Amino acid sequence: MELQKEFENRIGYQFQNKKLLKQALIHSSYANERHLGKNADNERLEFLGDAVLEVVTSDFLFHRYPKRPEGELTTLRASMVCEPTLSFCTRELELGKYLLLGKGEEQTGGRKRASILSDALEAVIGAIYLDGGLANAKEFIHRFILNDIEHKRLFFDSKTILQEVVQGSYSEELHYVLIHEEGPDHNKKFVMEARIGDKAYGQGEGRSKKAAEQEAAYHTLLQLKQQGDGGNACI
Repeated sequence: MELQKEFENRIGYQFQNKKLLKQALIHSSYANERHLGKNADNERLEFLGDAVLEVVTSDFLFHRYPKRPEGELTTLRASMVCEPTLSFCTRELELGKYLLLGKGEEQTGGRKRASILSDALEAVIGAIYLDGGLANAKEFIHRFILNDIEHKRLFFDSKTILQEVVQGSYSEELHYVLIHEEGPDHNKKFVMEARIGDKAYGQGEGRSKKAAEQEAAYHTLLQLKQQGDGGNACI
């Protein structure tokens, strides 16, 4: 209960129905391990939260970019509510710290797994919606997902943006190098490094090489922006 109270303080929302918050944080592995019964985990709340997130994000983009056509808005929305981006958003909340996981999931790094974190974030949105209505859910989404959209765009489009920057400003090619790999097949961790020619830039880690490359590209863009070589690498 203390961790749940701490989480409420972190997100700035106090639940009237504390059971909704607890359920939002229960992963299926925990529910199965403790025989909590059908629908005790956060999957139904995730389903609801996903729909609320899509509506709020659509409304935000519709008003934020009045001249963009439907196709561009759809692509942008998909990028903003995809698993890697939502997982990135949970870092500020330290959401993994508050999850209730089964022992097996705990031991295999579930608290840092993007799929678990993104699903739990959507479940929290669903719980807030049921507990406090659309206005409170919208406030949460704007504060923790739609805030600092230029910075988020830099993350979820990092590989594409970096490729464009390198092609426009460098004679050398961009490539990614595997620096380190560890863990069994079901719980791999990859560390990738972005390089322009022979020069090493940012590193990233992830459960897949693709995820690690994305983070490496993101850190490289931050470095280039600090050096003044990043161009107009944001919206």
